[in-house]
Amino acid sequence: MTMDETLDASYRFCGEIARREARNFYHAFRLLPPEPQRAMCALYAFMRHADDLADGDEPAAEKETALVAWRRDLDDALEGRPPAWPGLAALVDTVQRTSIPPSLLHEVIDGVEMDVVPRRFANFDELADYCHHVASAVGLCCIHIWGFDSDDGRAERLAERCGLALQLTNILRDVKEDASRGRIYLPEDDLRRFDVDPRDLLADRPSEPLRRLLTEYAGRAYAYYEEAAGLVPLVDPVGRPVLLTIVGIYQALLDEIVRRDYDVLSARASVPGWRKLAIALRSLPARYVGRNAPAKSDLVS
Repeated sequence: MTMDETLDASYRFCGEIARREARNFYHAFRLLPPEPQRAMCALYAFMRHADDLADGDEPAAEKETALVAWRRDLDDALEGRPPAWPGLAALVDTVQRTSIPPSLLHEVIDGVEMDVVPRRFANFDELADYCHHVASAVGLCCIHIWGFDSDDGRAERLAERCGLALQLTNILRDVKEDASRGRIYLPEDDLRRFDVDPRDLLADRPSEPLRRLLTEYAGRAYAYYEEAAGLVPLVDPVGRPVLLTIVGIYQALLDEIVRRDYDVLSARASVPGWRKLAIALRSLPARYVGRNAPAKSDLVS
């Protein structure tokens, strides 16, 4: 194959992974023109592969070895050596076209490494650091693909807040599933403050202390969503609908958790397909919002 054919095959490989695995995200990707859509699929496929290496049934030592090899494969590809994984050619092309800092890709790998061996977080600062690696670093990659006005670093700070809001929503939704796998993300000092026993996370229904703790964390997530609304006018018009669709779906998920009175133990909260479609359609006019227009909280509500 020629170099162009190899690159096209790599992008097709990434697109197939995104179509098969991305669910909420892939529908948002389709709001983009072809080139940034392909770039988002390449970024997603890279993250998916890293997650798969960390989430398998192999012993922790084997997972850690695989992630070390994956980091080496990434560096080799970025330095121009033949890629060892079919999607890396597309990722390298995306990095070169959009100026994604390679350090962000390494932070993503750092994040999945944090989940190889279940760990506890002493306080919210430790949890926020984890959220940076598994979510905010990804968001920072995304705004490079979409294009953005840094505004002296304000866009990057708001992208950080957006990733924190999304990951806190994930943590609230998956409290029981994560606990069953030995992963407790709610910090130890907050568990003590609300008198929540870790075993409460595996119950059939949330205890009142657990409801109070989840209520506080939902409030934090809503505050981060509110702050992150200011990112929208700083992103280039082409990227605003995909940003708003992703954020809108996740905020709708948080709304559903609240509607259930924080019962995330008896069943997994989700957003119906028709609601996701409505959120995507509602996001389209944001492409025409002026960059200097004031941020509105209803852009993500």
